[in-house]
Amino acid sequence: MNLCIDQGNSRTKVALFKDGVIVKNLLYRSFTSVDVERLFSLYPITNSIVSSVANMEPAVINALNRLSKRFVLFDHFTPLPIANCYQTPDTLGHDRIAAAVGAAHLCPNTNLLIIDAGSAVTYDFLSSEHGYLGGNIAPGIKMRLTALNQMTKRLPKVEIEPDALTPLFGKNTKEAIAAGVVRGLVFEVKGYMRQLKDQKITFTTYVTGGHAPYILNAIKKNVIGEPHLVLIGLNKILEYNNTVI
Repeated sequence: MNLCIDQGNSRTKVALFKDGVIVKNLLYRSFTSVDVERLFSLYPITNSIVSSVANMEPAVINALNRLSKRFVLFDHFTPLPIANCYQTPDTLGHDRIAAAVGAAHLCPNTNLLIIDAGSAVTYDFLSSEHGYLGGNIAPGIKMRLTALNQMTKRLPKVEIEPDALTPLFGKNTKEAIAAGVVRGLVFEVKGYMRQLKDQKITFTTYVTGGHAPYILNAIKKNVIGEPHLVLIGLNKILEYNNTVI
């Protein structure tokens, strides 16, 4: 089995792969070396990879390195099955490039727009020749809601359920904030898709991340939701490193 670990801003996603298929996925608010030891005691793990947006505890890295036949600490030096054409690869988020690898595996030889709706919303474009060409970063749902509350005098903090139906125009302040934030994000996504279509580019859109349902509930066609896209990409990167090194 392959152990793939994706440490985000607020939680750590873990998946076990066998023959390229997820057989177990777990979610941690805090992931420690004790968790590593437990996973290796419960499952026949051979190889592992970890990606982190922050600095992962050295004890976790040490445990993975000690227990794995092959361990990959994913960084901008890690060999990839796609070409990274970003001008500053050392500043490119590991989750973004992993999601691109995952989408390329699921839908090869196709132009890909990859949207990861988490704390921030990222938009990344991968060519049909598997070249990562770049992307953009925008505030996420919670960030937009928090900014409206904290950077104004009277606007309240609003919570929105992912499956909530927002009107085109709100009839009270809370509705106005919810509709403005959710519809603003949806229109943003549609704008990127429209721009690519206007340039006569044929592409497939993948949406992932904790806030993906806001997008998927509003855009029913021409988008594919894949909650494990980053983990799928990490597994493919791990497999690729097993073959090239």
